[in-house]
Amino acid sequence: MGKEPAAKPFYSVLVLAFVCSALVSGAAVGLRPLQDANRLLDQKKNILRAAGLYDKNTPVDTLFSVIDTRIIELTTGEFIPEDQVSPESYNQLKAALSSDFGRPLDREEDIAGLRRLEKYSLIYLVREGGKTVQIILPVRGKGLWSTMYGYVSLDANLTTIRGISFYEHGETPGLGGEIENKKWQAGWQGKKMYSPSDTLALQVVKGTAPTTGEDAQYMVDGLSVATMTANGVNDLMHFWFGEHGFKPFLDRMKNQGGLDG
Repeated sequence: MGKEPAAKPFYSVLVLAFVCSALVSGAAVGLRPLQDANRLLDQKKNILRAAGLYDKNTPVDTLFSVIDTRIIELTTGEFIPEDQVSPESYNQLKAALSSDFGRPLDREEDIAGLRRLEKYSLIYLVREGGKTVQIILPVRGKGLWSTMYGYVSLDANLTTIRGISFYEHGETPGLGGEIENKKWQAGWQGKKMYSPSDTLALQVVKGTAPTTGEDAQYMVDGLSVATMTANGVNDLMHFWFGEHGFKPFLDRMKNQGGLDG
């Protein structure tokens, strides 16, 4: 009986590894459309949650039919025609990394820890009875361990918060991860983003926010034993609702008499 070549086990393992790698790669490619569809479905759910419109007993696409997806230019606040940039195909995060549709942020302006900012942003208009009754805006920023992604819904007056939804992050479960807690998110409802003088006034405070007094309408509860995450939420709100974020768009809408002006 001939002696088995010493290299045979090595080649056997190599072939097995190659076959397994091919199977995994094929599965990943084959599942990508399903993954993309699930990601889009989850995105729509969180937009609806921020708007207070989500109902698990109603198909998401049915609920989403009242929402008009648009694109704006952040620096000017102008709507971008769909034939110029399609809302269906626009990837905001990839745009921020590109040289054509993104730019680097310097340290002074980058209070949310983004590093780069996209030229255009998606926004979501909720229609009711032929009128726009609220607007949902995407936000993101650094927490303690991760980038936190969410949506903020403003009333038609463009300053009262209808709701928020944080849906993706890597913060510590039970601590910073409480940004997903529905009770904490409910505490944002009815709070004001801007003062009567149009100054950005919202603050995530340390501890419990006061319930009385003139300033209470601008204050949101912090997160117990998660100060860095709460600070991150405060900073990202101040970025996205400041001059480098949605403020030019909101100012333009106010000057035109509102979202339907």
